[in-house]
Amino acid sequence: MVLVRVFQAISFLLACYSATPFNPLVGRRKAFVKTGQVAIVSASTAAFPIPPPASAETKSIAARFDNDSITIPPPSYSPEFNGIDNLYFPSWMAAEWSVVQTLVNTEAPLGVKFLGGPNGVEKIGIESLNEARTQIDKPVSFKLRYIPTKWGVAEDRLFNTRQRLDAFAGRSVVANVQYADVGGSNRPAVLAMGGTSEDPLQTTLTYFKGPAAQKTFVVSHGSETLSDNSWAGYEVDRSIFALTNENTAPPLTTDSELIWVFTRINENSIRAKLRIAGYLNAQSDTLYFDARKRAVSLQDYSLEFTR
Repeated sequence: MVLVRVFQAISFLLACYSATPFNPLVGRRKAFVKTGQVAIVSASTAAFPIPPPASAETKSIAARFDNDSITIPPPSYSPEFNGIDNLYFPSWMAAEWSVVQTLVNTEAPLGVKFLGGPNGVEKIGIESLNEARTQIDKPVSFKLRYIPTKWGVAEDRLFNTRQRLDAFAGRSVVANVQYADVGGSNRPAVLAMGGTSEDPLQTTLTYFKGPAAQKTFVVSHGSETLSDNSWAGYEVDRSIFALTNENTAPPLTTDSELIWVFTRINENSIRAKLRIAGYLNAQSDTLYFDARKRAVSLQDYSLEFTR
């Protein structure tokens, strides 16, 4: 995600393995899994259209922490990157960090029925929110890695995805994570423009130790420098969850936004806050049009980075 390129993946995984969910959106995954409506991943961004641009928001990225009524950002269109598009972090993030992440608050700004699975069942929404709130103030520890590239510091999505998923599941659940080439971010373009085979890409494909897989695309991203020691950024991820057995029902698609503010304390310490905003998806949720592109769940975390 967080995050967890995804964190939505954590919720799905926990539902699949009957573990305790930490995220209100787990209700959507749980309802889907119970009815068996998850199938093998064979998707692309063309199969799951990017939503049209939302109404413009002139406030800064950091200001998205101050408002519980936020809408999904419009897609990023960056043809100038020619296959090397990514979210690039400040140079002082380049390192492997020990991280402690703690949930401090979780809300359902549009009401609990919007957390109630694909059909908006209020009972499921209430259960999901209550379960998520049991995780407040419980720290989770893992490691995160950020790699310097020719174009800036990028998140090591292979390493970080595994770290986050395993940590929030409370055990080793990831079998393999690999990059997938897409038009805006692909290995041939990176190499052709002077990058390396180790440079992170945007799209990941995660296989779990159970019969499940997740493909995560970056739909939108942006950043702003607040000061020499403070940076804000966001990323909208579209995740496609599926079982990899013989089930032939359609996969489950989710959209989530990760919003960060990082503050460097010194060269060995960073404090951060993270907001994960969950949005409904037209392919999966009957209440999609009622939500009007507004966030249906918000989870706020504090993070401590040390090395």
